[in-house]
Amino acid sequence: MLEAVIILDPPDHSVEDLRSVFERLVDDRCRVQLVYRAADVQREVVEGGAHCLVIIHADRGDGRIGGLEIIREMRRAKADLPLIAVADEGSVDAVADAIAAGANDFLVRGPQLSDRVNILLGKMRGLFRLLQRSERLSDQNAQLRRAMQARFRIEGESPQVHALLDRIRRVAKIPRPLLIVGERGTGKELVARAIHACSSDTVRPIVTVNCAAFSDALLESELFGHEKGAFTGADELREGKFSQANGGSLFLDEIAHMSLPFQQKILRVVEYRTYNRVGGHQELTTTARIIAATNVDLQQRIKSGTFLGDLYDRLAFEVIEVPPLRERVGDIEVLAKHFLDQFALEVPGFAGKCLAESALDVLRRYHFPGNIRELKNIIERAVCRDTTNEITPEDIGMLAAEQLELTTGTFQDRVDAFRRRILSDALKEAGGNQAQAARLLGLTYDQFRYNCRKFPEVLGTEVREKTH
Repeated sequence: MLEAVIILDPPDHSVEDLRSVFERLVDDRCRVQLVYRAADVQREVVEGGAHCLVIIHADRGDGRIGGLEIIREMRRAKADLPLIAVADEGSVDAVADAIAAGANDFLVRGPQLSDRVNILLGKMRGLFRLLQRSERLSDQNAQLRRAMQARFRIEGESPQVHALLDRIRRVAKIPRPLLIVGERGTGKELVARAIHACSSDTVRPIVTVNCAAFSDALLESELFGHEKGAFTGADELREGKFSQANGGSLFLDEIAHMSLPFQQKILRVVEYRTYNRVGGHQELTTTARIIAATNVDLQQRIKSGTFLGDLYDRLAFEVIEVPPLRERVGDIEVLAKHFLDQFALEVPGFAGKCLAESALDVLRRYHFPGNIRELKNIIERAVCRDTTNEITPEDIGMLAAEQLELTTGTFQDRVDAFRRRILSDALKEAGGNQAQAARLLGLTYDQFRYNCRKFPEVLGTEVREKTH
């Protein structure tokens, strides 16, 4: 809704007639204000905080500064402010000059001034509706950004987290590739998002790709895009992630899963910032900053010939190591309470729950092979199990029993319990696939099976029967 009409009156008061016309035609709740200097216009707009319509004589201005110059300054100060240039006579050149200076419309005084102002107000009402919608969308966007930042905020008060945040702030504004390394579940994507948020590219999105989720052929199309007809099913041209991330950040998670030939293609993009769509011949350029991540030892992969040393060198302008949760025990309580509060926001019925000190003690003693992701899952499961408002070790479930198993008995008992849990955790992570579990532990399949024979309960009764 239009709340104020501000008219800049030149020394000769040549626009006095405009005030009476506007006062007659606008809503009773809209004030019509005459001001006498360009600075007064600026003050009314800034201090009033209203949806204003500003009227400025194109030639006379305020008697000291020309009208078009005032319009230019006002437009630079407030991009969406409705500005109307007024003149005693109209011409194509005068209208063009006013619009070029930043005016939204041009009003010619004369015998039909009332009709012209009425038409102008009709057009302005449509403009104000668009401005109000834009304000609502801006507010919603700001709320979503705050929610997104809260969701991806790095929680913790330990020295390790403070050091990590300092390093993020230091490297964020340097436009070079980065490599983030750390165990599974440590929050490598959170670090990538924090780097993006601290950079100067936040007007552009951060685009994420899980390289382990695609074959080479699909990953090439996903990252580079493809031309129409490049392969069966390519019915139209498709932009890739490198294009979508232009001016922003491209997060390549699980980069170690790429084959050597595909690593060569990524190396070229990292080094020269150029690529081709699948089926295309035109060389395209990307301005996306590449942030890569992995949970494997790339130096070992380089030695074994499964990862390119040149690609590592290009990505490793800065290598950021994300500490595992067992090295930042002081953050366990902070994170556990954060996940508890977060879950309560998602499911209001769980609000008011808290962690008993005995439950926190159990969590502090646990090894957390799945790191922060595992802690989040443990807390959410415990909240669902809890029948009171206090989460106890019993609500946490098997975690307490597993920990007691590790902290009682002889030295050999504790070592065996630890080995048993490592084998069990690897098998769970691999979804029951023994070969994959062996690879996760850096063992051969036979070595994994040999260790499991010592602890048949890891694989269940079927294995126990086979080994007797």
